[in-house]
Amino acid sequence: MDDLARVLPLSGIHNFRDYGGYPATGGRLKQGLLWRSGQHCGAQADDLAKVHDLGIVTVIDLRGDSERERYPCLRHDEFSGDVLFAPGETAGMHGRAVHEEFKSEIVTAQDAHAAMTRLYATLPWRPVLVGTMRLYFDALAHRRGPSLLHCLAGKDRTGVAAAIAHHLLGVHPDDAMADYLLTNAAGDSEARIAAGSKNIRGNFGEDIEPDAIRVVMGVHEDFLNAGFGQIVERHGSIDAYAEEVLLITPQMRDRMLAALVE
Repeated sequence: MDDLARVLPLSGIHNFRDYGGYPATGGRLKQGLLWRSGQHCGAQADDLAKVHDLGIVTVIDLRGDSERERYPCLRHDEFSGDVLFAPGETAGMHGRAVHEEFKSEIVTAQDAHAAMTRLYATLPWRPVLVGTMRLYFDALAHRRGPSLLHCLAGKDRTGVAAAIAHHLLGVHPDDAMADYLLTNAAGDSEARIAAGSKNIRGNFGEDIEPDAIRVVMGVHEDFLNAGFGQIVERHGSIDAYAEEVLLITPQMRDRMLAALVE
């Protein structure tokens, strides 16, 4: 499956794409069941119609309460699925998205890269984010039908959760990383960066350089590697982290494979 063919082109929802279709344990991930995106606050009527046609029955919202209040997601009038999240804040200060947390620390692209790398080293243990990820993996194991995983920009919290799912399902690390990095090319990336630029300047100050904004609004292999590196350092392996922190049992993993691999 061509990487860009995974992307559903939408005008008001950024980074909407299928993260299935990769070779996995025992076969290949099914397509059309695993979707990921940014928030849907700016969704247009035709966007909602296209999303509705996917038949999504479970939405996992990795955002915090403040983000849901500031950026309420729009749904199709006929949407009847379940939206899952743990109450509380998954972001940092004042409910900002995770990529907006280092207000006084980022001016240059180098500052941004270092801050994002440090940020990812903390994501796997944020209590409310862990709570929602537990709901996510329980849904993959026990619910049937297409699901949508999203946060605000669909790249950091969503990227980490999707990469963990890929690992548990036996997706090769190179494919998992390629899917994570697809954020940088998915859809209209310039529109996505422009949409986030105003908020970033408001949070970081007008001194932040354009190249730094691009780093903050993008992803880099160093970021995901920082998170996974900390997981391995603290737990010994991603599998141990999944069992000890996310409470994923071998039986749940088997059910995920049975439901999602063909």
